[in-house]
Amino acid sequence: MGTPGIAAGQRRSMALREAGERLATAGIAAPQREARLLLRWAIGLDAAALASADDLPLSEPEAARFAAALSARAARQPMAQIVGERLFWGRTFRVTPAVLDPRPETEGLISAALEGPAPRRVADLGTGSGCLLVTLLAEWPGAVGVGTDISAEALSVALENAERHGVAERATLMQTSWLADVEGRFDLILSNPPYIAASEVASLAPEVRDHEPRGALVPDPDPAADGLGAYRAIAAIAPGSLEPGGRLILEIGHAQGPAVSALLRAAGFENVETRPDLDGRDRVVTARRAPG
Repeated sequence: MGTPGIAAGQRRSMALREAGERLATAGIAAPQREARLLLRWAIGLDAAALASADDLPLSEPEAARFAAALSARAARQPMAQIVGERLFWGRTFRVTPAVLDPRPETEGLISAALEGPAPRRVADLGTGSGCLLVTLLAEWPGAVGVGTDISAEALSVALENAERHGVAERATLMQTSWLADVEGRFDLILSNPPYIAASEVASLAPEVRDHEPRGALVPDPDPAADGLGAYRAIAAIAPGSLEPGGRLILEIGHAQGPAVSALLRAAGFENVETRPDLDGRDRVVTARRAPG
């Protein structure tokens, strides 16, 4: 069933106005901007072309595509899932409901990684869309990497992204938990693991709570239900999988810096540091395995 008011033959400008009103009613923070993005996607035009052709009528396929996209966004499905992609570190990544939507704050892991020496071998734990592993392999053409995930569907998306960006021959994707069954050591291990406490799920935005894969949000199992279960697992296994002096980089929740840092120090890591995101909130923890 289509969106009321969106129909073939309707002027794009009128459809855009009605779409913005519907998204505003649905609680979307920037309704007119998102309506324009969805219209551009539905008719396959860039911003300049759309602006110069606002008064053209919608064709039947364009109207149907736009109406379906609006219905999905009004139901608070993430924009990236609707259009099927997200820009991350200057590259476009395929996104589906099987993976987390790559977010700007996650680019902080890339920034931290690129500050250090190029590794020969890198591991991305819980790779999801593969945005971290694929980005680093593209930035470091001499490196090879392993991406692990328990979700076969997520690994399929990661493979598509690796192929899209020309790094598939240097990326090994494995369906496993963290580093189980992964042989050898790495110069760099990084992860954006699930870190939402069970008590926090209800307060998440509908886009996250209702549409993103729960296993990528909440650690399972997490006996303490405090959101730290993944960090405990990684802290236990990472030291034996890193080369001496190798680096570990983790995304964290904004209040988890002290707890995650303490876990890593207890596991023998050195140079444990917490870094803020662009909003000034703790977002990334970096650490190093002791040399020698």
